[in-house]
Amino acid sequence: MNIGQASRASGVSAKMIRYYEGIGLLPEAARKESGYRDYDVMDVHRLAFVRRARDLGFSIDRIRELLLLWSDRERGNVDVRAIANAHVAELQDQAKKLDAMIATLRHLVRSCRGENRDECPIMADLSRGAAALGRSRHKSPKAVAERARV
Repeated sequence: MNIGQASRASGVSAKMIRYYEGIGLLPEAARKESGYRDYDVMDVHRLAFVRRARDLGFSIDRIRELLLLWSDRERGNVDVRAIANAHVAELQDQAKKLDAMIATLRHLVRSCRGENRDECPIMADLSRGAAALGRSRHKSPKAVAERARV
């Protein structure tokens, strides 16, 4: 099948198929005499696997590991489970960070009356962050590193 057919069958865009080939997640497709790519059913299964893994937030490197394990019919599940558990831990960490951002933004929104005036708690908070960044740019790299450790 051509790249358009493989795209429709797998749910992966043609652009991403070419990208996945370029980075080695998908072997280079065979070529027809016309020079067009020619994908088979296993290519489509591999693309669907990659798409599902991406939908679950796995990184390209982790997907590469999972693909190696997927193609190894002698493997046990312990390695697959370890990769999935590590990913779950990363997602939980990201969720905590997102929860903290949501809480901060909710607090700022509650503090902002939405009136037409210069004072705005949201802008004040954002300005403090910009000011702190500006100050850290003027400090030596060593001083910035010291502050980060505290």
